[in-house]
Amino acid sequence: MAALLHSVRKLSNIPVLVACAALFVLMVMTFCDVILRSIFNAPIEAATELTRILMAILVFAVLPVVSARNDHIAVDLTDGLFARYRLSHIRDGLIFIGSGLMLYWPIKRVWVLAERARDYGDVTEYLAIPQFYVGWFITVFAALAAVAMIVTGLLHFFAPHLLTERRA
Repeated sequence: MAALLHSVRKLSNIPVLVACAALFVLMVMTFCDVILRSIFNAPIEAATELTRILMAILVFAVLPVVSARNDHIAVDLTDGLFARYRLSHIRDGLIFIGSGLMLYWPIKRVWVLAERARDYGDVTEYLAIPQFYVGWFITVFAALAAVAMIVTGLLHFFAPHLLTERRA
């Protein structure tokens, strides 16, 4: 089991690299758009739709990794209470499993919207990129986040020692 988790942790770098590439492309495109707009009065016309697509890639590519690593923004108002009664693992496990299960509805809805865009032949305005690809990407990575959260929640209950990454 530990070897499997080690392999999954190594593979989790792939979506992070995809998000990094999307951020870099977004950065370069924005820089070029500002220069072209300011100096030559010739902005990149497709910059808005590319920004939307790249932001979706950026956010949803890292969602499973952020979810599994518990890197979310958290408010710790009740941490002292749960730590005092040694209930932190139970709380965390329930929250992970509940959150993973609740992602079913957004996943289902985005999938329906992506299929509708595919059926209607919706494309972006300037580059004619089919919009359902972005919907499918969001659906797949939200589903991966749901699975990651449910597995992490189960690990909180049954094998909390596997959640800490040992450094050699």
